Amino acid sequence: MKLWDKGFSTDKKIDFFTVGNDRQLDLVIAKYDVQATLAHAKMLNKVGLLKKEELSGIEQELGNLADEIASGDFTIEEQFEDVHSKIEYELTQRIGDAGKRIHTARSRNDQVLVAMHLYLKDELQELKKNVKNLSKVLLEAATKHKEVLLPGYTHLQIAMPSSFGLWFSAFAESFVDDLYFVNAAMKVVDQNPLGSAAGYGSSFPIDREFTTKELGFAELKYNVVAAQMSRGKAEKSMAFAMSSVAGTLSKLAMDVCLYMSQNFDFMSIPGEFTTGSSIMPHKKNPDVFELIRGKCNRIQALPYELSLLTNNLPSGYHRDLQLLKESLVPAIQDLKASLEMAEYALKNVKVNKDILEDNKYDYLFSVDTLNALVLDGMSFRDAYVKIGRDIENGDYKPTKNTKHTHIGSINNPGIKEIEEKLEHV
Repeated sequence: MKLWDKGFSTDKKIDFFTVGNDRQLDLVIAKYDVQATLAHAKMLNKVGLLKKEELSGIEQELGNLADEIASGDFTIEEQFEDVHSKIEYELTQRIGDAGKRIHTARSRNDQVLVAMHLYLKDELQELKKNVKNLSKVLLEAATKHKEVLLPGYTHLQIAMPSSFGLWFSAFAESFVDDLYFVNAAMKVVDQNPLGSAAGYGSSFPIDREFTTKELGFAELKYNVVAAQMSRGKAEKSMAFAMSSVAGTLSKLAMDVCLYMSQNFDFMSIPGEFTTGSSIMPHKKNPDVFELIRGKCNRIQALPYELSLLTNNLPSGYHRDLQLLKESLVPAIQDLKASLEMAEYALKNVKVNKDILEDNKYDYLFSVDTLNALVLDGMSFRDAYVKIGRDIENGDYKPTKNTKHTHIGSINNPGIKEIEEKLEHV
């Protein structure tokens, strides 16, 4: 069954090519099509295009379909082009002609649009929750290991003293920035496109304000052409938010992989969180964080992939837009899984409290020695030249001074302030 069926059959090769894997992908938006169909039916009843008894039957069977979807019993067989045709077919089979009336004042275009907007709204809320959960784990670790010193690096060369308090909380605050992008995407997505039909509205006396409230959208997408143009823009907004989160998570994963290596030995995770080698019995590999890094790097390419799909399309609907789901839906699942795995693993991280005992960190506090000379009255430039020459000539005596002059920035990483930002973002 196809919603545009006019009594002739499509060539099987054409059908296979045009449908693609939409049947599988549409399972993720099935419950949202049910929600939108119910809101649409209520609106049709309100404006006199659907009888009360017809609405009653539709409500009951949509409820049954929602239960089937939730339990995993709902399928989209090959005879159906997509979830929308399957749901209309089921309604017609179960309640008769009332099921045939449900498409009044609606197009498959705005059916897909509203289902995707509802789906993306839920996924953005879930993404926000996952980012906040991981950030809280990072802040807890920052508080727990606040006093443990950690070498800071620039250009992958030993630089200045840092701390695990700074390192853990830095990623938490960076995730706050990412959540600003998530909130921006929500502003784009949280607009109701239902009622725009094929992109040019409907001549029926529909009430779009009603469906906006019924579906819980923050506002209506007023211009019906703009509503159709939101196909692609909503997905790209989601992708840019995901890319921002993925960028921070990828950097975190890279740091963990680096810090777990024997050359650094800054931290470790329990053996059961690692994998081994088939030939080297000593190996404990951070595969979880390597996969997080890889998945997140791939997600960072997503906005550009979606842009290339849509950047030269004129206004109106085009079948190219169907391909957006193929990249976006799996990427959403990958990012959520990566956030959950990072949270799970980092709850069990162990830090090395004796990192600075290694002789390669002898010059880590040279800046503090320089600062001490400045505080004693020497100009900064003269102090800098003196310490630099002493190091080059071998006259500098390294001191691992844990009471270094920039203790404030190390022992005050802003944990409480970041918690406050995270609470209100």
